[in-house]
Amino acid sequence: MEKLEQMYEGKAKKVFATDEKDKVIVSYKDDATAGDGAKRGTIVGKGAINNRMTNFLMQLLEKQGVPTHFVEELDDRNTVVKKVEIVPLEVIIRNISAGSFAKRYGVEEGIVFDEPTLEFSLKNDDLHDPLINRYHVLALKLATKDELDRISEMAFKVNEVLKAYFLKLNVKLVDFKLEFGRTQDGSIVLADEISPDTCRFWDADTNEKLDKDRFRRDMGGVEDAYKEMMHRVFGEQA
Repeated sequence: MEKLEQMYEGKAKKVFATDEKDKVIVSYKDDATAGDGAKRGTIVGKGAINNRMTNFLMQLLEKQGVPTHFVEELDDRNTVVKKVEIVPLEVIIRNISAGSFAKRYGVEEGIVFDEPTLEFSLKNDDLHDPLINRYHVLALKLATKDELDRISEMAFKVNEVLKAYFLKLNVKLVDFKLEFGRTQDGSIVLADEISPDTCRFWDADTNEKLDKDRFRRDMGGVEDAYKEMMHRVFGEQA
């Protein structure tokens, strides 16, 4: 497979065309942003950690019946994925109150929910990714009813699988953001990434934050937190 011209550059990744029309190469960067890009920095080694962890978790989910865009890991930072049309929604699952949820509803962080919550945000930095409900999604023709049902079903399945997996690593999966895409035949697959950039991970004993919140909140120890999550997932192979 030949890597061709750059098609897109986002906050955390670049996407390159290939000589196969239905596949692209995603290249992960060390760049870090928060607040819709208002805060910028670098987390050394982040790109490699996020790439490897995402690919591992995507393959784990595939085995549990969740279709993903993953095709092949090329090296520490580059991965071949199926070319998809991204559904312009951020799909957020929450198991414990934290972040914007706690701020929005005036509650403390750390409340364990009886059932996970599901919310959608419009994927638009200029509008600060506003919350959007099912009816708005349909009105704006961002997805069909069947696609929304499928996305919701898949998101809860991802949560079920990953929550149990991370608990075995002594990590609480507090909340996370997913993105989905349409393949060329119209199928919905899990896309984007699953990493400390897109998930809140807390140590199960101490509630120590092991994710991008350390960057967002200027807590320090950002690189160490990413490395710790890498070590918990991959052990001595990290």
